[in-house]
Amino acid sequence: MEKKDTCPLCDRPFGKDVQMHHLIPKSQGGKETIPLHPICHRKLHALFNEKELARNYAAVEALRDQIEIKRFTAWLRGKPPDFYRKTAPQGGKRRRK
Repeated sequence: MEKKDTCPLCDRPFGKDVQMHHLIPKSQGGKETIPLHPICHRKLHALFNEKELARNYAAVEALRDQIEIKRFTAWLRGKPPDFYRKTAPQGGKRRRK
């Protein structure tokens, strides 16, 4: 059973900001949610579209086993609970101004 005071994705304690993530997106019929740090939530949606989340990553364990998430959570390790940095779009693309 996961601790309610830690993020199930990165296993760091929560700070003041917490966002709820639908394991299966609402657009795909999902109802169950889990709490995540905002940076963790943004990373998931930067990496995967809603169909990928529903098909392949509807469980926390599946998300945590994904190589990009492993790299991300290793990078986050040791950062404060409310640490936040803008998430770059997949492929490092930048928006034109």
